[in-house]
Amino acid sequence: MLKQVSFIFFLVFSCYMGAESKLGLKHLTNEVEVNVAASRVWELYRHLGISILSAQQLKNVIQSVQVLKGDGSVGTILKLTFVPGNSSYTEKFIVINDEKMVKVAKGLEGGCLAIGCSVQIVRLEIIEKTSGSCIIRSDIGYAVKEEFEANDPKPNIQILAAAAQIAKRFLESSGAAMSA
Repeated sequence: MLKQVSFIFFLVFSCYMGAESKLGLKHLTNEVEVNVAASRVWELYRHLGISILSAQQLKNVIQSVQVLKGDGSVGTILKLTFVPGNSSYTEKFIVINDEKMVKVAKGLEGGCLAIGCSVQIVRLEIIEKTSGSCIIRSDIGYAVKEEFEANDPKPNIQILAAAAQIAKRFLESSGAAMSA
């Protein structure tokens, strides 16, 4: 029985690794350490909270955030319109895993898809370090269409990095206010 389970695990793992390499995704990653419990950070990131807070704090970058479909759960479609209002990015939440504190969204239009990428996957993960601290890891996986490879198009991870900094300031300052 143990041999069968090991063999099945090996097959599943091999298939996953094969699918990942077939996609040929490149990655841009940003990490921010936050001195707040991972569960509190996850509450902000889990649904629409971080998108709304970022739009409020980054008015010079984000003109509006619209929920086109859903309530912040899996299947929600979110559209961000950027200043001066002529470009936008639309994504669909495809994974929200409360146990692992992972949220994944697939780009539908705009972003790097508008400049030559065939795939854009945004993965947000909250990683517990201690009971009172964690890391916000933002990762964008993307693939470039063959005809655009010479242009080397890349998604912009700066908005996700800025959102993580906003979350850090907001949660750390509200935590200090709560303990005072």
